[in-house]
Amino acid sequence: MKTSGHSHPSDSTGARVQQPRPPAMMDPHAVMPYVAPVMGVPPGLEYLTQIDQILIHQIVEMVEVLTGFETNNKYEIRNSMGQQIFFAQEDTDCCTRNCWGSLRPFNMQITDNAGREIIHVYRPLKCGSCCFPCCLQKMEVQSPPGVPIGYIVQNWHMWKGKFSVQNAAGETVLKVIGPCCTCRCCADVNFEVTTADESQMVGRICKQWSGMGKELFTKANNFGIQFPLDLDVKTKAVLLGACFLIDFMFFEIN
Repeated sequence: MKTSGHSHPSDSTGARVQQPRPPAMMDPHAVMPYVAPVMGVPPGLEYLTQIDQILIHQIVEMVEVLTGFETNNKYEIRNSMGQQIFFAQEDTDCCTRNCWGSLRPFNMQITDNAGREIIHVYRPLKCGSCCFPCCLQKMEVQSPPGVPIGYIVQNWHMWKGKFSVQNAAGETVLKVIGPCCTCRCCADVNFEVTTADESQMVGRICKQWSGMGKELFTKANNFGIQFPLDLDVKTKAVLLGACFLIDFMFFEIN
């Protein structure tokens, strides 16, 4: 695994945590076992209390590949064993998708295997700017119906993608810091998850290299997210939302 000169995040015992990778033989029909409700955890997020990494696989849309016509993004969200835990689907109209491209505002509905919406992500329209701290991106993560559980807020930086992960009260609990360049051929691209003061790396959002053919001819991307096992489950959900924002900002091809 490529680490760009940084150390691996460690678990509570100090052992190195391996980069999350798709299982070699993934059963597309495998689903996670049932998890009973947990006191104080938003409905549907109970399983996140048991894991420290998740895999996000964007589904290839053949209509989009063949015609270039922008369709709603769809993602399978799996655990490290390849079991599907959630499904995410963008909900925007045709005009918005094809006029605004990767800058587009969107609603993302994340559902469990029973089709129940358990996370709702909203991205408003903000024009990007790399030179001035204006129109910075912000995304809201909700627990349905409409209860905010956190935010992802872009921090201005001249050459890095940098974000604050905030709780429902708007307090920064983590930072996400990208590399100087996200255009890496034949390599993973790592966004480090750090403490709020940026003094310690505690996890990673990794855009995983998918192979030359897929990278050149489709917009479908694969991601892995690592976080501490004991991290607040709502913050884990916000990091999932951060992954979608990173995908649209840095890896969607207009």
